[in-house]
Amino acid sequence: MSSHANILSDDAPLDLRLSESELDRTHDHLVSFIRETVDAAGAEGATLGLSGGIDSTTTAYLAVDALGADGLHGLVMPSEVNDPENMSDAERVAEDLGIEYDVIEIQPIAEQFFDAVPEAADSQLATGNVYVRTRAVLNYFVANAENRVVLGTGNRAEAMTGYFTKYGDQAVDCNPIGGLYKQQVRQLAAHIGVPHDLVMQTPTAGMWEGQTDESEMGVGYDRVDAILALHIDGPLSTAATVRALDGVSREEVERIEELVAGSQHKRSMPPAPEPLDL
Repeated sequence: MSSHANILSDDAPLDLRLSESELDRTHDHLVSFIRETVDAAGAEGATLGLSGGIDSTTTAYLAVDALGADGLHGLVMPSEVNDPENMSDAERVAEDLGIEYDVIEIQPIAEQFFDAVPEAADSQLATGNVYVRTRAVLNYFVANAENRVVLGTGNRAEAMTGYFTKYGDQAVDCNPIGGLYKQQVRQLAAHIGVPHDLVMQTPTAGMWEGQTDESEMGVGYDRVDAILALHIDGPLSTAATVRALDGVSREEVERIEELVAGSQHKRSMPPAPEPLDL
């Protein structure tokens, strides 16, 4: 295992990287978590959507450490808006790990939705979410048929900012890397042997052509991590966070505040009114 790959950008405002011993402990903790989750469900393994991105790749490596290659079934689910190179990376991950995997073209499935409600198909967000939710249905279709659990790939930065599709990529049974900031996911990936080009893959949800996470959020992940760590998860006020993080603007902090507040509903069960005292 090695964590020597440079996973921190030159202008990262806060270094959240873990020590070597912390990385070892984190790896062992997450592997145990996956194994215990599968055992508690009485399942025979896990299913995981593979995108070629750093989050799904890291989760796949951890799952194989926890369950063995036979314990993980990967699904590569490209659509016409996905970068073919990313889909090739997803297959490469599966082959490197020696796991069973299927490639399922989801465009024909999504087109059934677009044809059914053509007026909704004009919305880029709506159509993008159809792709994500289609993948979730397929994950559970395979998992149910094979008595497996569905592993999620969400990290802490995505969870806190709501950067995921409701009932889509977070329609899962657990999120093994859900407690790690993006910076730490990259570091853990390098530590457990993920190839460097995959460690540094540009994050994208694959919802439309050319989409990237950071361009949509409007703030780079290193800055998101830092603001979350010091301000949302930490004790600093907005003004103190701006003072503490060199180069981070008040507008960026307020943007993260807005994302966190606006996505609260995604992190909660659907609300119901309190019962009347009849």
